Amino acid sequence: MVKPVRKAVFPVAGQGTRFLPATKAMPKEMLPIVDRPLIQYAVDEAREAGIEEFIFVTGRAKSAIEDHFDHSAELERSLEESGKQDALAAISEWVPEPGQISYTRQQKPLGLGHAVWCARYHIHDEPFAVLLADDLILARPGCLKQMLEIYDDVGGNVVAVEDVPKEHTDRYGILDVVEDDGRLARAKGLVEKPAPDAAPSTLSIIGRYILQPEVFDHLDKKAAGAGGEVQLTDALAATLDTIPFHGLRIDGRRFDCGSKIGFVEANVAFASMRGDLGGNVRDILKAYI
Repeated sequence: MVKPVRKAVFPVAGQGTRFLPATKAMPKEMLPIVDRPLIQYAVDEAREAGIEEFIFVTGRAKSAIEDHFDHSAELERSLEESGKQDALAAISEWVPEPGQISYTRQQKPLGLGHAVWCARYHIHDEPFAVLLADDLILARPGCLKQMLEIYDDVGGNVVAVEDVPKEHTDRYGILDVVEDDGRLARAKGLVEKPAPDAAPSTLSIIGRYILQPEVFDHLDKKAAGAGGEVQLTDALAATLDTIPFHGLRIDGRRFDCGSKIGFVEANVAFASMRGDLGGNVRDILKAYI
């Protein structure tokens, strides 16, 4: 029987340079998709999947994230007194219990693997999830919940994957696949950002992981990989001989909100699905197409 996944890590230390100047004083994870910040979508996805503890790996100038997941007594009182119950409900929908959220700093920008390693003392010897807020995934049930259903059957390490054009393999971690039924693939190897002519497949990892704590044994070495950073993919590849590794194609749609065009697309998609905005959004788009 596999151990349950109770904890999730959210690496949020990145500087968001692709969105400057908007991210000069605002964490990129707080950029809104319609009226909710990116990080809220990731946390809500984790909550839906039954996650109980939320661990944020932060950096400088990220205090807005901490404030977002806390009470705002003055604002709540103002909304209550002015009768704005809908707005009050929106900011009070979920506030964590004391101790349910924790924060630790990634003091140097040494890559995703290093960011996950920074959470090691919060994870201890439990399996855990990692969610990258940049990858916004529209799915019902949510992406992590779909992954946990598979994890209960196969155990080991499980990642979300999608097929990408061959010319884009140098942007992602790519699976070397030994079995693939069209939804679930078992990997015998992983390569971080391979050149298209060297890629073992076009099946790429996207920003959702369920990991065993043994990954920290390899992250402890802090070995530099692609781009001179500590790559999570390299640490996972080192566990393949002892821990099963599967990639799950998610029943849903991914938006790459780390890119400007992906961020714009996500806003259009989420707004167009809302009953209070959809019709107006479609009318506005017609004026520009």
